[in-house]
Amino acid sequence: MDGVLIKNLSAHVGEEVTINGWLYNRRGSGKIQFLILRDGTGLTQGVLVKGEKPELFDDAKKISQESSVRVTGVVEENPKSPGGFELQVNNIEVVSQTEDYPVTLKEHGVEFLADRRHLWIRTPKQSAILRIRSEVEMAAHEFFYQNDFIQADAPIITPNACEGTTTLFEIDYHGDPAYLSQSGQLYNEANAMALGRVYCFGPVFRAEKSKTRRHLMEFWMIEAEAAYFNNEDNMKLQEEMVSHIIKRVLKNRSAELEVLKRDTSKLEAVQLPFPRLSYTEAVELLQKKGHEFNWGDDFGAPDETVISEEYNAPVFIHRFPTNIKAFYMKPDPDDENVVLGADLIAPEGYGEIIGGGQRIDELEMLEQRLEEHQLPKEEFEWYLDLRRYGSVPHSGFGLGLERLVAWICGLEHVRETIPFPRMLYRMHP
Repeated sequence: MDGVLIKNLSAHVGEEVTINGWLYNRRGSGKIQFLILRDGTGLTQGVLVKGEKPELFDDAKKISQESSVRVTGVVEENPKSPGGFELQVNNIEVVSQTEDYPVTLKEHGVEFLADRRHLWIRTPKQSAILRIRSEVEMAAHEFFYQNDFIQADAPIITPNACEGTTTLFEIDYHGDPAYLSQSGQLYNEANAMALGRVYCFGPVFRAEKSKTRRHLMEFWMIEAEAAYFNNEDNMKLQEEMVSHIIKRVLKNRSAELEVLKRDTSKLEAVQLPFPRLSYTEAVELLQKKGHEFNWGDDFGAPDETVISEEYNAPVFIHRFPTNIKAFYMKPDPDDENVVLGADLIAPEGYGEIIGGGQRIDELEMLEQRLEEHQLPKEEFEWYLDLRRYGSVPHSGFGLGLERLVAWICGLEHVRETIPFPRMLYRMHP
């Protein structure tokens, strides 16, 4: 289809072009109209002067908000126009006229907008968030490609749990019980034994009874696994990936960050290496600040916020107590009460964005852990095979895409970081 994208108007100054898009808004006086147009790549304005094209001027006044249109005109620079360019309109073709469009330019409540998420995502703020989300995804793919990781996606339907049975969505798999994946990690480990360095990227599901600004029932995870990586290698990989993502977003999505009114100085301040804090040191920090917290407890959102306030960059908390981490986490040889794992806590109170660590690579220890966690050994025989046949030290992590996007965008709630969120009490639209 002939047409020029709004984001590319700078290359067509002085030319007549056609924009295929929608009428987002209209403003002006009785003698001049400014048609605010969007096409998914940005906003621009089309200018109509009544004295020059009276018939077209009158026809344009009849076009309602969010009607789809093809607008033809000559591109001119105008710093006051959205995007810095505008069209001197010569023709308008109405593709489809709307009636009583519900998401008007006035303020609406969150529930009203959530019920109309399919329309809410058309607004400039929501579109900017989704473009940044796409940039984050592309940056992650780019980073892994540059570091010799192979994308090897894991199944969504699984026969067993990865991290526990209390937050699983169970389904009927032709008469047998199966589950929606909580994580692709176990399959990542198998793929890493074949390909060396791998990652998978896809939706995961947690049936948590959580109704917080950080939780979704369905979210997307970027999960990596690498043979011959120890816990230190793993943390270094994580911080380099997050740094790469932030730099690419700052470079390519500055306009979207501006739409969100994001204070980019906080992102620009993130430098390598990220600070590292042992779990024991984190407990001491909380206690020093007057928090009632006992060694052996897991951190809640308020605890993570207090810790993150001490730093301008994400902070690693490493060597958690063994009994609060997953069965596959490798104990520290110097202290078997803690594991060789780490959580990465985002600044500004956004909480954990990455969890990862070194895996148990000894067969006997893994069998013992399965028994301690009361997990059915027969369901994990294939996973135990990875320790029987060519086991090596290996490490990996999982990054929650929505939490990362929420932090980068400076959002209050993760529901805005995904086109159609699935929350505890929301499954529509």
